[in-house]
Amino acid sequence: MRYILPMELRQLRYFTTLAEELNFTRAAERLHISQPPLSAQIAQLEDELGVKLFHRNSRKVELTEAGASFLRDVRVIQSRLKEATLRVQHIDAGLAGRIEVGLSGSHFLGPLPGLIGKLAASHPDIRVILNEMAPNDQLEALREHRIDVSISRQSIEDDLLCSRRLWPDPLLVALPPEHPLSRRTRIRLDELAGERFVMLRRETSTFAERIFRACAAHGFSPDVEQTVAEVPAQLSLVTAGLGIALVPTSTSAYQPHALAFRPLDEPGLEASVHAVMRKDNRKAALETFVRQLTQP
Repeated sequence: MRYILPMELRQLRYFTTLAEELNFTRAAERLHISQPPLSAQIAQLEDELGVKLFHRNSRKVELTEAGASFLRDVRVIQSRLKEATLRVQHIDAGLAGRIEVGLSGSHFLGPLPGLIGKLAASHPDIRVILNEMAPNDQLEALREHRIDVSISRQSIEDDLLCSRRLWPDPLLVALPPEHPLSRRTRIRLDELAGERFVMLRRETSTFAERIFRACAAHGFSPDVEQTVAEVPAQLSLVTAGLGIALVPTSTSAYQPHALAFRPLDEPGLEASVHAVMRKDNRKAALETFVRQLTQP
């Protein structure tokens, strides 16, 4: 068995054109070349393969059995090359790709699922992989290239990471319906000084840490009854009467009839949602993803 030299894509294009026309003159016209270069390329291809692809004489050109088999395989190759060309162009244009997203469970209660659904409809070749993890773990995963973007309630700007605000998400006070403060239209943070809190864990949530600092600025430390990892767990414990919680507005859709939600009147404390990314991430699909999630 002889070793086959790598053939050129041009030779394959010349071969398929001749196989379709079965006439050197018409094939050369389609290829916008003269007949001698076409004949030379076909002869070179046959020499590299070590087989005759065409029977030809002064009257007609026909595919050999080997040539007919080769034509079927070459058409598959050309089809795959066309698909590969379109795919790489789509990736470069941000129309295709794979995006690894880090997020916490509370974001499933807000607009994010619907926005990802719209992205899937408008850009079906962008595959979004959701990785549920603690906020601080998301930042570590970003720094280690394990995810492309973190959906976070923390804006970060440093030498490696940058943030883009996606949508506002004001804070609410979640209360048992019979709680005296549920009769209020708005609640100030300092009015919660004597309350029992159900809090997110400070070691895994920068959002929880910001709440502690805001309380300290008002002269009190939250009386923490329970600490949990996710907002749905907070709201379940508030429903059970174990305390109150400060939660983003988007999460109020969880058990809305079992709880009372009142706006928190504390301008310096908010829970806007941000996309946190590496500054050196050049994925075009990531820009498409973030643009789709950005709310007017």
